Amino acid sequence: MPATANDAAANLAAVRARMETAALAAGRAPSDVTLVAVSKGHDVSIIRAVLEAGHRVFGENRVQEAEAKWPPLKTEYADICLHLIGPLQTNKAADALRLFDVIESVDRVRLAARLRAELDRRPELAARTVRYFVQVNTGEEPQKAGIAPGEADSLIEALAADYRLAAEGLMCIPPADEEPALHFALLGKIAERNGLASLSMGMSDDFEVAVTFGATHVRVGTAIFGTRQVAGSRINDLP
Repeated sequence: MPATANDAAANLAAVRARMETAALAAGRAPSDVTLVAVSKGHDVSIIRAVLEAGHRVFGENRVQEAEAKWPPLKTEYADICLHLIGPLQTNKAADALRLFDVIESVDRVRLAARLRAELDRRPELAARTVRYFVQVNTGEEPQKAGIAPGEADSLIEALAADYRLAAEGLMCIPPADEEPALHFALLGKIAERNGLASLSMGMSDDFEVAVTFGATHVRVGTAIFGTRQVAGSRINDLP
């Protein structure tokens, strides 16, 4: 069930503590791992409780849902960093560039071309600093977004060379029925050979494993907010 405001603040503190423990056990600085609180499917009242607890980095799956919730909050809290973690349709590229600070789901040349075109034709979007991650479908699951691992290198190269959209890192969502560590290790290898510093991997059930394998960003929704309040969100953070 959805968390109450008090529960969400307490859950946030518990997740942060678990992240810190995992980072220290792996010989890493806790500050090297960013918690992306996945607020998809939750309304502003519960999000505000997490904001009031001091958290500022959030993730949403759908552009349309985010547009309905976040503009007033971003005006009120100027230091919010909003990540798009769900699949991005090309016809929503301009809206995503307008609202999000990080787009984690770049997964095809056609999308890169549309992002570049929107930036070139809209000065107000080009003036913003948006960061990009390439989503890799490490399990090559047909129902999931993401570039196949064998094609990731060429997409990363094309982003920089052809579209002036240098990737900062990689993102993945391992298959639910497979050992996530194998997928985290694969993502790390792809990032290393391409000189990428950031890895967005790990969700509510496996973020501690992801920290062990070098995650710089973990996407945690259910462990903070409880089950979703709003139906219809596509899942990038499994219960």
